[in-house]
Amino acid sequence: MKKIMLFTIVTLFTLGSFAQSPCGFQYGKTEKDSLDCLAEISLFKTFYDQKNYKDAYPHWKKIVELCPCSWNAIFNTTYLQNMFEALIKSKDIEDNEELQNQYIDELLNGVGNRHLYFPKNFTEGNGLGFKAFYLIRFKGKNTEEVLRAFDMFIESIEMEKEKTQPNIWDIYFRIAEQIARAKQDTTIMIDAYERATEYIETAINDYYKEIDKQMLNFENLEEALEKGQISQADYENRKLRLSQDTARSMQFITNYERTLRNIENSFTPFAPCNVLEQVYGNKFEQTKDNLTALKKMLTTLNKGGCTNSVLFSDMLNIVHKAEPSAQTANLMGYYSLNHGEYDAALTFFKEAIDLFETNEQKVDPWYMIALVNQIKGNYPEARSAAMQVLKFKPNSGKAYMLIGDLYAASGSKCSGDDILPLDYNWAAADKYARAAAIDPSVADQVREKRSKLKFPSETDKFKMGYTTPGEVYTVGCWIQETTTVR
Repeated sequence: MKKIMLFTIVTLFTLGSFAQSPCGFQYGKTEKDSLDCLAEISLFKTFYDQKNYKDAYPHWKKIVELCPCSWNAIFNTTYLQNMFEALIKSKDIEDNEELQNQYIDELLNGVGNRHLYFPKNFTEGNGLGFKAFYLIRFKGKNTEEVLRAFDMFIESIEMEKEKTQPNIWDIYFRIAEQIARAKQDTTIMIDAYERATEYIETAINDYYKEIDKQMLNFENLEEALEKGQISQADYENRKLRLSQDTARSMQFITNYERTLRNIENSFTPFAPCNVLEQVYGNKFEQTKDNLTALKKMLTTLNKGGCTNSVLFSDMLNIVHKAEPSAQTANLMGYYSLNHGEYDAALTFFKEAIDLFETNEQKVDPWYMIALVNQIKGNYPEARSAAMQVLKFKPNSGKAYMLIGDLYAASGSKCSGDDILPLDYNWAAADKYARAAAIDPSVADQVREKRSKLKFPSETDKFKMGYTTPGEVYTVGCWIQETTTVR
């Protein structure tokens, strides 16, 4: 009876999965195959959970042969890596190169073909990337295999693009560096860097877009609770899920940003500005009508700080005229600022803000608008722009520090017989303290700035009637901020 019930369940699974399964079945072609498949899965899980990989392996192999569409976990990267790494490095076979190669080949086939069985769980490009990863891991001493893996990485990345995982980027760039050194060919590193920056930055921006959506969902959730449209329990459950989604997005951003920093650190010694300008200068005439190539070169020159050359200006103007974007507008803003064209810089930075899609992307041009207005002496406008920075990035120590600088520089703007001399420095000190409290990276800067501030003298405070430390005080002039008497 149990056997009949089990067969019924298996049959339902099989019929339900037939349409999407490349196997034509899920648990096996026949009743016996299905029963054997379920038994093999159970035995594999038992031995695997015990970390008895030697005994787990034959059951894994049987599942792949008998019913590869039965359970996607048999192709999971963690399962495969843990099991095959233990088998390949086992002391029992350390002198058996033939068996080691068999295990390596089965691992490569597992990650390389899993997309055929579970296209919703795995992609071909991802599998190809992990094939290259394991080739390097287990055959990294063989030059031919390294070069083969490098080509696989490139093919995988061009298939996955911004979906390429950080660990694939890490090893791809390390291999690119090794090959570039061996061949003494800087262009290999430049090509790898162009590819990495384009796709990784896209991935980071995509996750920031997700966070913006999640923040909006948080606001809608709060509003629904206030209006009594959802229960407290429902609110708590949905808030927890949103918090987990946001945390997951932030973790991806952190991983990608760390990977990009590592890549930039590795790339810098290979391509100083004079090398980049020489390589790109030789390519410019052939590529000046190729916007895709020009964009990549612009990004690399910008990342390397090589933005003052005529070559950079020529490329930027061609790209921005043909396809104005947030990125090119932002670069035009920087270029104009560096050449003292302040009004043009403001125009370009505002254009960039209008074109950028995420709040995170808008932080930099808003800060630059604040900086340009500071240079021009437009302090109220500079503060307004800095407040926009804080709207999108509340922990920006730079923005608070800039506002502090504006207040500290307000001398002639905020003086007169009816004003307590130097009172604006109390407001400046408040902003500096806030900057250091939320952003340790600016702590040393604001400490130095704070030490140079001069505050109202005891005589001036007495004349104006402010003799009690801690007393609430409003700084007038354009500042209009509440502080305390020191």
